[in-house]
Amino acid sequence: MNLKIAINTDSINNLDLTTALTVIEQLPKDKAIAEYEQKLKFVIDYAREEPDPRELSEIPEIRLWFVRLDAAYPWLPFLLDWKGGELALYAAMLVPHQFNRSEGIIFNPEALEIFVMQKIFVVADWLKQRDITSKSRLQSMAKIFGYDIDDSFFDLII
Repeated sequence: MNLKIAINTDSINNLDLTTALTVIEQLPKDKAIAEYEQKLKFVIDYAREEPDPRELSEIPEIRLWFVRLDAAYPWLPFLLDWKGGELALYAAMLVPHQFNRSEGIIFNPEALEIFVMQKIFVVADWLKQRDITSKSRLQSMAKIFGYDIDDSFFDLII
């Protein structure tokens, strides 16, 4: 039951979310959406001139497409395949970072903290609206980025 959003050069250059909308809008709007938790992957086919050494997250056009997607579906991290690296890829599209060939993505620490907390707030509210328990899910999401959020924090927001 894996979900895939395929995007190509044309959809990226035209900021066209149609392929994403097609996948996301078919999902249940209620508690049943939990069946799709961590099942979503992106398949990105973006034409580049040779030799273009940039990672996908370093290409402004691709990043802008993801900014538009995030504006439409700010709760999307709930669906992303965290173990498959999709959450890290998604964050790289939205958070300033540098790419180091040996260490991988190095996020701007302050920007990453803002991103994680904003996603915690958005996803917590979105899950609450669907009557889906969220504390452990949100803590796990934060841990992907190296944040350990205390239980007492969730008493404030859930």
